[in-house]
Amino acid sequence: MTTRPPVPVPSGGEPSGEGVRRLRLDGASGVVPLARDFARQALYAWGWLPASGADRRAAAEDVLLVVSELVTNACLHAGGPEEIRISCDNKVIRVEVVDRGTGQPAPRTPHRAGRPGGHGMFIVQRLCLDWGVVRAQGVGGKTVWAELGAPA
Repeated sequence: MTTRPPVPVPSGGEPSGEGVRRLRLDGASGVVPLARDFARQALYAWGWLPASGADRRAAAEDVLLVVSELVTNACLHAGGPEEIRISCDNKVIRVEVVDRGTGQPAPRTPHRAGRPGGHGMFIVQRLCLDWGVVRAQGVGGKTVWAELGAPA
């Protein structure tokens, strides 16, 4: 895990020239499926879906799983997500979830396969090229980000 600043994004949830989208989640209900649908729409807009083969389909499903895990983590441990941002540069998808939490997400160690709960950040760590946390300066909260590579 490394600390890298969040990618700047335009407002409005629309793609920009850099392929960035954002969605406010603060106060919304059903945020996990809402975030997954939002990410799925972005993947369609960027040509990741419909997938042309098994590798591309698996890569898109990995993105959706990471979105689910990060948003669920924010719900369970950080008072809920405020916003999700997703960006694409054709080779890497970056997912960012902003919350007001003060905790530090980390994969559960030791990982206990077959036991319920506690797998979210382990899954993120296994699927992603990199992930990290950026703390907001002077205010509470953080941005948890993860980057996934496009299939070759």
